[in-house]
Amino acid sequence: MKSFSTKVLAILLIVPAFLYAAETMISDSPAGASAYIVSPKDGDTVGQNVTVIFGLRGMGVAPAGLNKAKTGHHHLIVDGNHLPASDKPMGKEVMHFGGGQTEKTLKLSKGTHTLQLMLGNYLHIPHNPPVMSEKITVTVK
Repeated sequence: MKSFSTKVLAILLIVPAFLYAAETMISDSPAGASAYIVSPKDGDTVGQNVTVIFGLRGMGVAPAGLNKAKTGHHHLIVDGNHLPASDKPMGKEVMHFGGGQTEKTLKLSKGTHTLQLMLGNYLHIPHNPPVMSEKITVTVK
């Protein structure tokens, strides 16, 4: 019986600590913070090689792994149908710019494409509330 009680006590102590740790992995974003795409503009017609320039208001850019308040790094969603989960690190559904990059030249196929930015914290987890751009559409000739 003592062994069972010890296990229950251990679980009761560990679960809240785990929940607290998971909660602290999500970084708060300041009110009014926003990401935006400087270039190209929504509706632009572009060549197959297009440089996407990232913008950010109300926060700073910092590389992944650096836990500094009010900062993050960009993630680019190309032709995404849904946003990444808000409570875990972003994966292969986005392009990661963990070095703090603020632009990327893409080679896109001819046709219509969508682009959207989402800021991630030092662990690639979206902020709360999420800091993201509007989704834009470009046509590649």
